[in-house]
Amino acid sequence: MKNRRTLMVQGTTSDAGKSALVAAICRVLQRRGLSVAPFKPQNMALNSAVTVDGGEIGRAQAVQAYACGLEPHTDMNPVLLKPNTDTGAQVIIQGHAVEDMEAWSYHNFKPKAMEAVLDSYHRLQSQYEVIVVEGAGSPAEINLRDRDIANMGFAEAVDCPVVIVADIDRGGVFAHLVGTLDLLSESEQKRVEGFVINKFRGDVSLLQPGNDWLEERTQKPVLGVLPYLQDLHLEAEDAINAGDTLDAEQRLLKVVVPVLQRISNHTDFDPLRLNDQIELSFIGPGEPLPPADLIILPGSKSVGADLNWLRAQGWDQQLLRHLRYGGKLLGICGGFQMLGQRVHDPEGIEGPAQSYAGLGLLDFETTLYPGKQLHQVEGQLQLPGEPFISGYEIHAGVSKGPALQQPMVKLGRGNDGVISDDGQIAGTYLHGLFEQNSACEAILTWAGADSSQLQLKDYQKLREEGIDRLADEVEIHIGFKNLARILGL
Repeated sequence: MKNRRTLMVQGTTSDAGKSALVAAICRVLQRRGLSVAPFKPQNMALNSAVTVDGGEIGRAQAVQAYACGLEPHTDMNPVLLKPNTDTGAQVIIQGHAVEDMEAWSYHNFKPKAMEAVLDSYHRLQSQYEVIVVEGAGSPAEINLRDRDIANMGFAEAVDCPVVIVADIDRGGVFAHLVGTLDLLSESEQKRVEGFVINKFRGDVSLLQPGNDWLEERTQKPVLGVLPYLQDLHLEAEDAINAGDTLDAEQRLLKVVVPVLQRISNHTDFDPLRLNDQIELSFIGPGEPLPPADLIILPGSKSVGADLNWLRAQGWDQQLLRHLRYGGKLLGICGGFQMLGQRVHDPEGIEGPAQSYAGLGLLDFETTLYPGKQLHQVEGQLQLPGEPFISGYEIHAGVSKGPALQQPMVKLGRGNDGVISDDGQIAGTYLHGLFEQNSACEAILTWAGADSSQLQLKDYQKLREEGIDRLADEVEIHIGFKNLARILGL
């Protein structure tokens, strides 16, 4: 008898729609008065959120928590992997970093990680009526099946039903679904309750012959076909969404973000990307930094490596040119640390123990320590009007120096960041600083926008509207009755 108060959503590929479908299902159930919580056993992402209990989890699980009407908690994503090289990652267990591991070391660590996964899952299970679980990648990745904790390994351990989602926009949707099912073991196949086809464009009746064939071939139902939703906003787990290019007369400000190799928390820029009056450009390797009003150095999982990479692109000299022409420069978290004179890593937090030169634009130095700073914070932005600002900190460094005597933010527990004497350069450890309209308006005005013309969107409202829109489509195309049947409600 399957554990019917837990439902797991797995995908045929990464970015098939698992995160969005889990958020939508959570909202559908929450609307019906059920106490529901999201869960992802293992996540790999550089986008993370600080939780109410002082840890960090994947950003997607934070959004799913909001869909349930909850504050994010570390139990919702007990294992988070934050890549720092192509073969290694920082391993975070129940919200706190354990150590950096290479792939094979982590593979051997998985049984221990599974203990934390089940511990968090059972704790949530004791508090909520329904748990909606998100898998990672695909359950058909043969090389990852041994000691799997992210997909069918977890589903088998807790004996829960599974729904498989595929993105038809990628092409080959029937091959993806049939191939995924065929590569599962017999017991795993039995727990699959059906399929969801995501991002369909056009007349769904044209898809029906394929659905009929799929159901006959697999003896599994197509639970629903979800349409492609234009202009939907839901915070991305890892992929960077670039904004649309606007005509020159529509722009109040041009903002450029250099995409570092280990860029973290790029969702900081979603409020700007979604603002029709801002032209936001993400600049990749080999591309010069174009003329802009504001350049923002983003967060980084590996500050030293990303500094070297930034210099290899020639961006350090281009930043100096930008400043000579009167442009504004803002650093966030790791990007803030880069603005200083030096970064010291005496314990090898991000690689070999060393000290290295920063960009030398502000008079402070940063030392990296093993314990991360994980805080949800609020205070006053030190720009005209001193607007309220809230956000979160995720960093391993402590910065000290004369420049910090002129902070960017005054917090209840102290000061944060820097505004340069000439007002041209600023930096902060705070993520999420564009999410409050008053703070966002103050920063954009500092960067050169005409505040009298700014018409900012309510970011929290946009996020809620995105979740509700997804939930509406799940209600229409999958239906609560299907979900209730699978969950045994």
